[in-house]
Amino acid sequence: MAKENKAVQEQNSNDPSSKIEAIKNLIFGENIAAYNSEFEKVKKDIAAKRQELRDYIEDTSKELNQAIDNLSTDINIRITELEDNLADKAEILDSKKVDKKTLGDLLITLGEKISQK
Repeated sequence: MAKENKAVQEQNSNDPSSKIEAIKNLIFGENIAAYNSEFEKVKKDIAAKRQELRDYIEDTSKELNQAIDNLSTDINIRITELEDNLADKAEILDSKKVDKKTLGDLLITLGEKISQK
């Protein structure tokens, strides 16, 4: 207690803020140090949790981007396959149907042959 009083007297001679600090130390003493220690622990824990969350968000973002890329690639492949199938079907239809002009010419030729006989 004598050391604390001496410290208070030395600080009292300096400035008003140091007087307030000395009074605080006398009244609360060790409790402030314990509180400060607990606050530092809580701050460190919060900082660690914040970093964990940032890492988790970054990992999740990378996974989502990869999934989107995979889905985009899959969709592009399927669209290409559908386009190819459509082109094949159109080609089959073109080869099966007879053009009107060609059909007309064939009928005229047939008609001429029939009339000649």
